[in-house]
Amino acid sequence: KKPSAINWIDGRGKSVVAEAIISHDILEKVLKTNADQLVELNQSKNLLGSIMAGSIGGFNAHAANIVAAMFIACGQDAAQIVSSSNCLTWLETTGIDKRDLYISCTMYSLEVGTIGGGTKLSAQQACLKMLGIDNSLANISGENSCQLARLICSTVLASELSLLSALATSDLVQSHLRLNRSTTSFNQIR
Repeated sequence: KKPSAINWIDGRGKSVVAEAIISHDILEKVLKTNADQLVELNQSKNLLGSIMAGSIGGFNAHAANIVAAMFIACGQDAAQIVSSSNCLTWLETTGIDKRDLYISCTMYSLEVGTIGGGTKLSAQQACLKMLGIDNSLANISGENSCQLARLICSTVLASELSLLSALATSDLVQSHLRLNRSTTSFNQIR
């Protein structure tokens, strides 16, 4: 329940990889950015920034936020968020003209379960059922927890792409300043 290099190296719980290829059309029309910008940002923020900070398993934009939200909603042990947030977000250009984006998230120590603890609570059971995880229907031992791990990792990937895109376009900064209750900050950047 604390960051450790051994969990990053050997894994603990579930080890999961989610990956996607995003076309340059989607990058430009929906996310208002491009593959080169996102790759550069990932290298400087997630990789170099994490190395300089001495991070253990924190080579991502904000995996812990998604892990925390899903852990609470799905009745997981909130104290496991620290080690379960170990995540490497990787981006590279791909495609014939290198304008598409390959993105992956590798989570080495996702500690999840679908039996016992907080998963017995009615709201958390409802959330698990909404995600297609219903222990009364389980046929293969451990398959529900594997499915939950895959869902968490894929949600982390989507969120990493969203946040990196918002950072690349300055949308994150602008929205924080626009929605900040302090008008001083917003007026200074106009």
